[in-house]
Amino acid sequence: MWPSHYALEDRREGQLARRESVQSGPGSQALIVDLIRSAGTISRTELTEATGLTQPSISNIVRRLIEDGLVRETGRAAPRGGKPRTLLEINASAKYAVGVQLGFESITLVATDVRGGVVGRQLVDGAGSATPEQVTDRLVTLYRDFVAGVGLAAPSIAGVAVVAPGPIAQLGGVLLGPPTLVRWDDFPLQQALQESLDVPVVVDNDAAAAAVGEFWSRQVSRTESFACVYMGTGIGAGMVLGGALYRGSSSNAGELGHISIEVDGVPCHCGNRGCLERYAAPAAVMAAAEASRDRLDGLGLGFAPETLSRDFDQLARAAVSGHDVALDLIQNSADRVAAATVTLANLLDLDRLVLAGPGMAVAGSLYARAIRERLEQRFFARRAHPIVVELSANPRDAAAIGAASLVLQGTIAPGHGPALTR
Repeated sequence: MWPSHYALEDRREGQLARRESVQSGPGSQALIVDLIRSAGTISRTELTEATGLTQPSISNIVRRLIEDGLVRETGRAAPRGGKPRTLLEINASAKYAVGVQLGFESITLVATDVRGGVVGRQLVDGAGSATPEQVTDRLVTLYRDFVAGVGLAAPSIAGVAVVAPGPIAQLGGVLLGPPTLVRWDDFPLQQALQESLDVPVVVDNDAAAAAVGEFWSRQVSRTESFACVYMGTGIGAGMVLGGALYRGSSSNAGELGHISIEVDGVPCHCGNRGCLERYAAPAAVMAAAEASRDRLDGLGLGFAPETLSRDFDQLARAAVSGHDVALDLIQNSADRVAAATVTLANLLDLDRLVLAGPGMAVAGSLYARAIRERLEQRFFARRAHPIVVELSANPRDAAAIGAASLVLQGTIAPGHGPALTR
């Protein structure tokens, strides 16, 4: 049965008018911080109306946030029958965090402020075939040199987060056999880094981090059901519901790449068969391309594990430029990702979806178009409301930026982000 149609505007008004239940949600400070973040600027009166907390409670929480330097007053709004209202905003320079995206081909470090603004970036060679111990030593040196080069004072750094493809035991910061980092199985990365660094260390999944970063920097409202589809070497997703990252039982939710799109299809390293990644991820696309390599002469494709990302970018550029064979290969991948995304949208009744990751950096427009068209045709609740589909403004660095956002969210909005310990 089709869902009955109703006006999107009515639903949005209902969402905005709904008061938050502090007792059933995150802590009151996290709620207030998240409302200020998503609003941009907001008054104490509006916070009272949005949360149902008393004015004295709001005043006490805001006073503490101002004393801690996390929130500041900024200008006044036009009065609504009384005196002008003082507006509040997040103090972007209150804290900084460092995010590290750990990959086989490259390692990216970024430093961001509280609003998600990037204040420093560095790209270096990846982990490759080096041992985890060797790479960890490199990461420690890279971190110290990076924060010194950016000029971040030690007291202003909330922490560092390292993200990698899953699965991950997030609670202990252990990598559980990431497919492209084969020597890292069961390596306690968080412990190894924490022994050498004097700031809190978090280890998490790259797609989950990207979702938090996009949610945080885009000022998405906590009333929206939000997801990020992330394509790096694999395909994953992160979901933010009620203002907090949805983690599942073991912080490994959102493995979109391991949804079966062929019931008895190609075996996957995860133990399943017919997984989306086996048909649509960059490695699968390049394997199909290699079968047609005589028709792809002139693109400079290396067809080697160490050139996978560069090869996929080259193929994507050719596709965008209209190369018939390249376009067919990328379009086939985009159509399969779109089909899986409909499943994700139907499960979560999404409001907004962002596409991120290095795999979306060149041909993201082709993936976005395929996903929009598929959602318009097949999303179960399409008559009730549309889903906004957007491309990340910084797809290559989305996971690293999101890693920093995880730290900052856990610092200024405890209850939403991971618990930070040293």
